[in-house]
Amino acid sequence: MKIETAEQGAPGRVTEDRIRVLPNAVVVLDGVTSRTRPPDRNGGWYATKLADELARLINDTDPLADLLALAITNLVAEHGLVPRDSPSATASIVRWNETAIEALVLCDTPVVAFGQSTRVLEDTRLEDLRPDPDVLRWTNRPGGYWVAEADPAAAHQALTATWPRDEVTDVIALTDGVSCGVLEYGLFAWEDLRQLPLGEVLDRIREAERGDSEHRRWPRYKTHDDQAIARINFTA
Repeated sequence: MKIETAEQGAPGRVTEDRIRVLPNAVVVLDGVTSRTRPPDRNGGWYATKLADELARLINDTDPLADLLALAITNLVAEHGLVPRDSPSATASIVRWNETAIEALVLCDTPVVAFGQSTRVLEDTRLEDLRPDPDVLRWTNRPGGYWVAEADPAAAHQALTATWPRDEVTDVIALTDGVSCGVLEYGLFAWEDLRQLPLGEVLDRIREAERGDSEHRRWPRYKTHDDQAIARINFTA
């Protein structure tokens, strides 16, 4: 098998996305900074801590949602994190063994599996709430959207899927700074991300965003986002 990754921060800032490649898993996180955070605890700090904890905990057998919940619990205990007043992260995890590929998605960090068909595991709950001008009030609430933060119960709101390994050739996990190239900008189809050089994918998204710096073609609250993508080829 072959694992490729690519990532870069939005121009002028340090990325808050994180990727961890493990012997039997890949973790992709998108850190989100709290409005009231201490200056040393931004989304990148949280994503780093969560990625490291997941890398320590992930095994072959425990359900992915349980592992994510335990990782959040451990961070809360170690760092005194407070629900609704802490940095957070969206999350995707892909784990495999000889017979199966498992995926978990929490918030807008999708996982796409390719084979005879394309299977998209996508959490749209945040996007569905975008029209609300105060969308943050719905964070980790019933009827709202869920992210990894300071409430381990959020992990069990994640979407999960399992696919037979012999039916899947490739899997990608990506933050919304890359998935926007498919879902919002229409620059690619999912199948394009199965084979294009990952650096080219990131660059084409940046080029499109620079051409819409006033956010008229694609309304959004910032011109560029951090970008991270991991691609796993199970047949290489």
